[in-house]
Amino acid sequence: MDQELFEITADTVTIEVTDAATGKLYRRELPIDYYENANFLRLSGENMDGSVSQLVFLSARGIERVKDITGKGPDHDRCGTHGHE
Repeated sequence: MDQELFEITADTVTIEVTDAATGKLYRRELPIDYYENANFLRLSGENMDGSVSQLVFLSARGIERVKDITGKGPDHDRCGTHGHE
C-alpha cells in the first residue's frame, strides 16, 4: 500500500564526512532527534549542560509561509480562492 509521506522522524542520525586533508570517509551515528516536513528540518539534542538544543533549517516553502504569517508575504491571493468583501 503506497501512502503519501508528509513527515520523517527518527531518534538517531548517521553523519558521513570526508576529511578534506586525507580524503578519508568517517561515519558516526549520533543520538539526535530528526524531524522533517515540507516546511523545515529540525535537529534536536542535548547540549553540554543537558538542556535541549535545536537547529532548524527552513525550506523555501517554509520561508514563504513564515513571511505570510508574519505579514511580510504578498498582498495578493496566490491561489485565487479568497474573495474580497
